[in-house]
Amino acid sequence: MTITYRIVPLWLIAALLLGCNTSNKTVQSPPAEEVEYRMLDTMTVSAARDAEPADTIIEPTYELPVYRASHTREHDLLHTTLHLRFDWEKEQVIGQAELELTPYFYPSSTVVLEAKGFEFDKVRLKDAAEDLDYAYDGQQLTVDLGKTYEKGEVYNLVIDYTATPAASGGSAAITSDKGLFFIDPRDEDPEKPTQIWTQGETEHNSRWFPTIDKPNERTTQEMYVTVADHYKVLSNGTLMAEEQNSDGTKTWHWKMDKPHAPYLFMLAIGEFAVVEEQWEGKPVTYYVEPEYEADATAIFSNTKEMLTFFSDKLGVQYPWSKYAQVVVRDYVSGAMENTTAVIFGEFVQRHKRELIDDHNERIVAHELIHHWFGDLVTTESWANLTMNEGFANYGEYLWFEHKYGRDEADYHLLGEWAGYLSSAQGNVHPLIHFGYEDKEDMFDAHSYNKGGAVLHMLRNYVGDEAFWAGLELYLTENAYTAVEAHNLRLAFEEVTGEDLNWFFNQWYFEQGHPQLDVSKSYDPERRELTLTVEQVQNPERMPAIFQLPVAVDLYQVDGRSERHQLWIDQREQTFTFPMDQSPSLVNFDADRVLLAETDYEKTEAELVFQYHNAPRFLDRYEALLELRQSNTTAAAQLMEAALDDAFWNIRATALGNLPEDISPATVERIVELAKTDPHSDVRASAYQKLAALENDSAVAIATTAIESDSAYNVIGAALQYLSVHDPAAALEQAKLLEEEDAPDLLMAVGELYAATGDAKYLPFFRQNLEKIDGYAAIYFAEGYKELAMQGDLDTAEEVGQHLHQLAINESTSPWVRFGATRALNQIRQQFGASEEEAKQALGNNFLSLLKEIVAKEKSPQLQSFYSQMLPDVKP
Repeated sequence: MTITYRIVPLWLIAALLLGCNTSNKTVQSPPAEEVEYRMLDTMTVSAARDAEPADTIIEPTYELPVYRASHTREHDLLHTTLHLRFDWEKEQVIGQAELELTPYFYPSSTVVLEAKGFEFDKVRLKDAAEDLDYAYDGQQLTVDLGKTYEKGEVYNLVIDYTATPAASGGSAAITSDKGLFFIDPRDEDPEKPTQIWTQGETEHNSRWFPTIDKPNERTTQEMYVTVADHYKVLSNGTLMAEEQNSDGTKTWHWKMDKPHAPYLFMLAIGEFAVVEEQWEGKPVTYYVEPEYEADATAIFSNTKEMLTFFSDKLGVQYPWSKYAQVVVRDYVSGAMENTTAVIFGEFVQRHKRELIDDHNERIVAHELIHHWFGDLVTTESWANLTMNEGFANYGEYLWFEHKYGRDEADYHLLGEWAGYLSSAQGNVHPLIHFGYEDKEDMFDAHSYNKGGAVLHMLRNYVGDEAFWAGLELYLTENAYTAVEAHNLRLAFEEVTGEDLNWFFNQWYFEQGHPQLDVSKSYDPERRELTLTVEQVQNPERMPAIFQLPVAVDLYQVDGRSERHQLWIDQREQTFTFPMDQSPSLVNFDADRVLLAETDYEKTEAELVFQYHNAPRFLDRYEALLELRQSNTTAAAQLMEAALDDAFWNIRATALGNLPEDISPATVERIVELAKTDPHSDVRASAYQKLAALENDSAVAIATTAIESDSAYNVIGAALQYLSVHDPAAALEQAKLLEEEDAPDLLMAVGELYAATGDAKYLPFFRQNLEKIDGYAAIYFAEGYKELAMQGDLDTAEEVGQHLHQLAINESTSPWVRFGATRALNQIRQQFGASEEEAKQALGNNFLSLLKEIVAKEKSPQLQSFYSQMLPDVKP
């Protein structure tokens, strides 16, 4: 499962909640990676950093802690056969389920199945004439089997039913627990295709077929799905047959001959274009909307290479019969690793040009490696969710490292750390979390981000050879079973011969992470370097002491380094090293693997030396960001030197942090980057820097880029640059780009139109606001609002009503909903403060619209934002 929500940077939320306006929209917000690193470098939790261990007496508690146990298996579900039809008008599933079961160990005369929101026609044993007695409470079906069955004695239960999937909740990660979703089932929305798709995780598939809906259950399956013959049907396993029926329907028979968890069952039904490739004799298929058929292999780029890479590195060949990927509309999460048939949200569905340097390989790799970690071996309980998701997140790192190099992988890891550390400001819990309040809460930055980061530390500690051998043993010994963290520990202990309880206890079963104060000093008389490491994390929130194997590199002035392996296992610890002269750099955590907050001051000279000599991306990145506010010659020279760095993000970061007073040679270098850099983000950043410098030396190449660059983000940046120097020419170019659907272009055009103050451009914003996502949607809505305020009251009211409709539409992106609500509130505030009665009346009307928005919003994150942004708006 890939979740789509992101930890929103605090600087952005503060700005948005206060309703501030940016004065220059052509200069973009600080890049996410810069914000994330600042968080790593400066973020503190006051209670954790400042509080001393309390001397107060803790009152004893006489209650056991909450313990969410794994499901007790009373019956073993061996095979599931489903015959399915659909009532599209009523949004119902008309099904027959045949379940092959046997008692797990103890004899049993009853079986309990999850079946939420069902009506039952018949419940019987296969080939039996009489129905069985049963009880049903709307959630569980308890069947009296009519006799006692012993372990190994198989019985087949046949259930005829009608299911009406309905949501009873959701979470930030999976926004609805409906299980099966009808999309435009009555063909009422011309902008949407008619589809059915499913989302089973956590325990939601039991809303459309009866089952033992627990992650530690496993079953093989068959599905016979009958739909109108213009639809295609995708499910798990192998397509056995397509049978044309006389009534204009077709029955699709899919068979899964290897056992997997019931939450991994899936269906996707719609008018898809299907592109098929082959890998090792197995079909690899891509299901997309017909418009994107030519883009399918780019949307799911490098899928076949990933199958080879993960099979080879893990030592376990991809174990399933096919690999399919399908894009659906209005999906309730990011993507889902249903065995052999992954579902993705529509956000991945873009044309080839939109995918340049902004591909989907992170999420594709995440879902693909799940077919080993999650599908082949599956978490035995939701408390152990990181046994699925931590591996999937680390699979992203492994793929980037393989395909694009260590720098790209470490850049990705930086975001993983930031996501977890930001989350941990408000909530920390063990990685294996038996005390969760709701199983849906497990889908967080602990299970995902921290889980992957912990695996990275484990790999660094045991070494690559042992790491891959340990994973191969873990997968081989536990194939087609449910697992917990101890299974992983035992596999690595068998490979390495080492007791690893210390590692698993502190990282999997304790909570939090180390917070370190690092300092150094050199004594020239003794010729001795002293390094002091203090663990300052609050022991009331997390362990007072972590055991940390850490590499430290000591650099001489000529760039030579000597590595020392330290073992940190005290609250405060001092290490000494004989050295003939003061080192040019003491690089703590030289491998850059430690999940920790580290406070370690370095001089400008040390940071400059670090950039030029330390090998990792994070070494160079830290040096740039630490010196970005420095006005010294050395800092400026470093930024200029970084324009030639081998890694694209370093070049882009340097561009964003160059001083205003730069040499003509540096300007020429920026122009060259805008024209020829191989990475589109660097070319775009170069145009943005030239615009900020108000340098007109690139007008000609900017015009050429607008007309011919392959990347939309570069065209957008070039258009913004051109608007600084030739607004009329920029508006002419913008007019030619209006029909493009690429968000980067729409945003650039929107900024130009908003700057004119001319309300004639309002239709452009109305037509395109829903096509923008992310932070850009907020600024696009703001531009829409600014133009609306330039018109008359009728225009403002029309725009306000449109913003209201966007804000209450659940299928609209959360970013668009937030942006629309924020813009509507700004109009309301300005009109409410007016002395004109008509404007005051309209402001009051908008207040009632805002109340409706707040009342209808279901997203917990947006509800929280609205409570801060709209303190005077109560539904």
